[in-house]
Amino acid sequence: MSKLPAFSDENLLVGVATSDDAAVYRVADDLAMIQTVDFFTPVVDDPYVFGQIAAANALSDAYAMGGAPRVALNVVGFPSCLDPEILGQIMAGGADKVKEAGAILIGGHSIQTEEPIYGLCVSGFVHPGRIWRNFGARPGDALILTKQLGSGVVNTAVKGGLASDEATAEAIQVMRSLNRRAKEALEVFPIHACTDVTGFGLIGHAVEMAEASDVTLCLEAGRVPLIGEALDYASMGLVPAGAYRNRGYYLPKVDVGDTPEERMDLLFDPQTSGGLLVSLDGALADKAMERLADAGLETAAAVIGYAAEKSDKLIRLV
Repeated sequence: MSKLPAFSDENLLVGVATSDDAAVYRVADDLAMIQTVDFFTPVVDDPYVFGQIAAANALSDAYAMGGAPRVALNVVGFPSCLDPEILGQIMAGGADKVKEAGAILIGGHSIQTEEPIYGLCVSGFVHPGRIWRNFGARPGDALILTKQLGSGVVNTAVKGGLASDEATAEAIQVMRSLNRRAKEALEVFPIHACTDVTGFGLIGHAVEMAEASDVTLCLEAGRVPLIGEALDYASMGLVPAGAYRNRGYYLPKVDVGDTPEERMDLLFDPQTSGGLLVSLDGALADKAMERLADAGLETAAAVIGYAAEKSDKLIRLV
């Protein structure tokens, strides 16, 4: 990216400079367009479920910016050696999630690849004055996470044939759940900062938020919701390589305190289609949790910490 020419436009409200979840471009005084694209290789065996997860993951960026997805295009790579019916099931899963999001699917593009790839290019809308950014957290803010962690660890256990049916089902439910209900529940509050938790893990995305906000985020590790049995699998060493990469990169910016190793593994665990990490005034935390409870989330939400004045570490595990 550093070798690309710099682009400037007075209507570009969010670009690449802040590593935010999506780009935002103003098209009118009261309307801005959100633009994002995301795709990956299968994380589950069921092609329909893979399509759901990949679509939910791509759509999430629009919610993380405080907006709503409206138009989507398929992004597809598919091997010639596989039955085209499999591709049909993948795209059916994606289409159903687009419909659930209240958006429309209007085509896409496909190429031949060695392994399946699927995702979406998503356009959404948000009011220019109500954009959520991945920075802006303030000392005294409460931190809310809207999905439990552990999908990377559980998927590793699945690959090893060690995951229970219950843990597998919960991980799938977490990954294919839209962040729509959480976003709609929280949009009535003044949100200071927001991002969705994906490949960098909770710690990685929290580091980005803390650094950009010039604060320290204090995470109460014991309050972070986890997928059932994920802690057991982590203690068995069923940890994906991405978690170790995240730990190697972000650990110098973290005061881990006395947090057990297996719990730290889950805090660094790369998530697929993870939840929203939201920073808002601490006085509003209880009301926000009430709204989330009333929204009927299919995932576990919790207050997991708070923002404090910046110290020598960007993240403290307490």
